[in-house]
Amino acid sequence: MEAFTKNVIKIIQHIPSGYVMTYGQIAKVAGKPRGARQVVRILHSMSGKYELPWHRVINIKGEIVIQDDEGAYTQKALLESEGICFRGNKVLNLEKYRYKPDADFLEKELQSF
Repeated sequence: MEAFTKNVIKIIQHIPSGYVMTYGQIAKVAGKPRGARQVVRILHSMSGKYELPWHRVINIKGEIVIQDDEGAYTQKALLESEGICFRGNKVLNLEKYRYKPDADFLEKELQSF
């Protein structure tokens, strides 16, 4: 498994309840600033195996981007159960709920970039 993939998994596993990160933010922290689409693929293929809190990952606009209604409803319900409030149907206040890993996490948990 590539270092980037391992880092993405670790980052997503460490997003605390009540917070979110964006696809691009995760890619940047994991070492590939332009790797947002890879984050999507990792989430899609490895969420079950690594028990990733997939619902805590959203787009840069603070929106749920899942297209099917059931999946979007599930993601929103999971986030609301963690105390996240939405503006409108699928948009949250990203500045309020964005998780920003600290330097200790980056140094201790992630492999060298």
